[in-house]
Amino acid sequence: MEINSLTGEFMLAPLEGAYLKHKQAQTQELLGFTLVFCTVFYLGFFATDLAVLGWGVETMVSLAARVLVAVIAGTCAWLAYRRALSVRATRVAASLSEGVALASFMLISFLRPGEFHWHAMSLAIMLVVIYLYIPNRLRYATALSVAATLAFVALAGKYGHMAFADALTMVMLLVLVNTFGFLAARRFNHVSREEYRSWSVLKHAAERDHLTGCFNRRYLHEQLMGGQWAGRARDANSLTVVLCDIDRFKHINDTHGHGDGDMVLRGFARILHAATRDGIDSVVRYGGEEFLVVLPGTDLGGGIRLAERLRVTFAATEVVSHDGATRLRATASFGVATIDLTQLASDAPLRRLITAADELMYQAKRNGRDRIESLQLA
Repeated sequence: MEINSLTGEFMLAPLEGAYLKHKQAQTQELLGFTLVFCTVFYLGFFATDLAVLGWGVETMVSLAARVLVAVIAGTCAWLAYRRALSVRATRVAASLSEGVALASFMLISFLRPGEFHWHAMSLAIMLVVIYLYIPNRLRYATALSVAATLAFVALAGKYGHMAFADALTMVMLLVLVNTFGFLAARRFNHVSREEYRSWSVLKHAAERDHLTGCFNRRYLHEQLMGGQWAGRARDANSLTVVLCDIDRFKHINDTHGHGDGDMVLRGFARILHAATRDGIDSVVRYGGEEFLVVLPGTDLGGGIRLAERLRVTFAATEVVSHDGATRLRATASFGVATIDLTQLASDAPLRRLITAADELMYQAKRNGRDRIESLQLA
């Protein structure tokens, strides 16, 4: 989970994407609030235009510019509050609002050329808001802020008629604000991702079995039992579970020791993970040597085929003991249960399936082990 020292973002794109998705609801809320807050004040400062320019064409132009900003920012704020936006859409909304506001500000500065020292202070405040309060990617905020600073300095140089000392002070102030804004935003990015990294480690530890890396019973009851499996697969008309149990595992522990037994468990878990769909299926360590596979959108035939593939692969896999001299082989028994979600009459399908698969797995044990028993629930 390496963090880029310049931008404060994760180096790996998938990890950065997961972080942004995790923070998206909070980001939208912050975007909506900040845009509303800024819009109110941006419109309120029209009073200064009126006080300086009086009522006339230039005042009407400044009013139109401020109203345009209010319409764009207000629309983006409404979308942030009312719609589930993607990360990309959120950044587009932030950049569009910032770009229009900065362009409007340049126009108003041009219409009031005698106050560039005041305009510089206003721009400095706007830059702080862009860097720190409107959630956007740092490189986008930096590009907008630097472009606006250069445009403003060019306007001030041509129309401001400022003394050299005043112009130099203004430029130094804007350089300072951009530097401070960039460093502060970078620091915020870094701290926020450090917090996410710590949260991810704790979440993984709370949800995963430390030996096999599979989900644990806590995850099963808190997440999957609550229906979070729904919608993981595009075709979720059916739900299948496969309950697996390693045959004669106690004999392996008694004969070869718990260390070799742990190696067998880890090897079986690797086979389960390799055979299932990442982000859709769930592999749970259900008991000591029992594993549960939850397969959304999989029918009975698909569950049986998966179980057969697991059975054959595990039976053919050798595990090298700790001393390197012994080759361990083991088999497993499987219970496969499926329910048609379109005909569902129960509000706890996963619990029913696990109960049925447990009975089927013990039936496979009684019928000779290293086999599969299956059932389509009514």
